[in-house]
Amino acid sequence: MKQKTKNKDPWTIFSPFFKQVEAPARTILLQEGKISKTMYFIEKGCLRTWVNNDGKEITTQFFFEGDSVSSIESFRTNQPSLYSIETIEPCVLQTITQKEFQRIVEQSPDIKKQFEEHLFKRLFQAQQLFFSYLKNSPQQRYEELLSQYPHIVQRVPQHYIASYLGITSVSLSRIRNRR
Repeated sequence: MKQKTKNKDPWTIFSPFFKQVEAPARTILLQEGKISKTMYFIEKGCLRTWVNNDGKEITTQFFFEGDSVSSIESFRTNQPSLYSIETIEPCVLQTITQKEFQRIVEQSPDIKKQFEEHLFKRLFQAQQLFFSYLKNSPQQRYEELLSQYPHIVQRVPQHYIASYLGITSVSLSRIRNRR
């Protein structure tokens, strides 16, 4: 009698290569300008990406449990990262090296396809944010954030959210009080 095979998650192929890391809140995992050699899979916690604009930190994206994070452009091309990656909360992360990840992606069409989907999703999110800056007021951007990503408002400190929206913490406080 033939046994039914379960539909395995293709990402399990990485498990022998993962190294678990615990990082306290406000830990820089990758500094802007450095080459990304590690990909992080968030088991527990929250991360952000940010750029330095003349000493001012501008948050560009947030990541939570189940997300994978690296400076993908740097990770794939060995060029310096355009942004930093930092923990917001204490985190439990599964890490994989650039070499191991690339070797697995080359050997697995399923993983390669999922990676391409992940890249497309990141590109789409970046485009949405860019066009939101062009078209919407800070109030509208905050409303969009609340409706699309309520977990961000629940877990992320207000000054990071303000930075992400392109406004000051005082302006965000005013917007929140108007609701």
